[in-house]
Amino acid sequence: MHVRSFQLGDTSLVTSLLQDVLSETCYEETMEAFARQLSWDTELVLVAQEESEIVGMIIGTIDNNNGYYYRIAVATEYQRKGIGKALIEAMKMRFLQRKVNKIMVTVDVHNEVVLPVYESAGYSTSDFSRAAHRLSIVKKVSV
Repeated sequence: MHVRSFQLGDTSLVTSLLQDVLSETCYEETMEAFARQLSWDTELVLVAQEESEIVGMIIGTIDNNNGYYYRIAVATEYQRKGIGKALIEAMKMRFLQRKVNKIMVTVDVHNEVVLPVYESAGYSTSDFSRAAHRLSIVKKVSV
């Protein structure tokens, strides 16, 4: 398994992965944030690749000089094999390279179930952001 930056050619595989793993509402919200993050900073979207298959992905963002893990998804048959932790660690390295003030895990109704993955990667309740502040990648942009 290899973790690398998202590439444009990964779009259909990542879309399929997200459709398979996420609920419909979560998928729709994630796709909007995913597109917005790609338009701003592609280096904060990572994929886990096993041979020619995309088996996981993570979206991060930097907001007010804090790094945030936004969404993580791992194909069902590859869960509990360390892929989530590898994605989290790779994103942490990206955040540290950018010298963010703090690294937080964004918590919303959709990712409560994956908090144990972040905990096993060394994050604790104090690192979970449940604030009303919405990340710029998930805010509705008014025209």
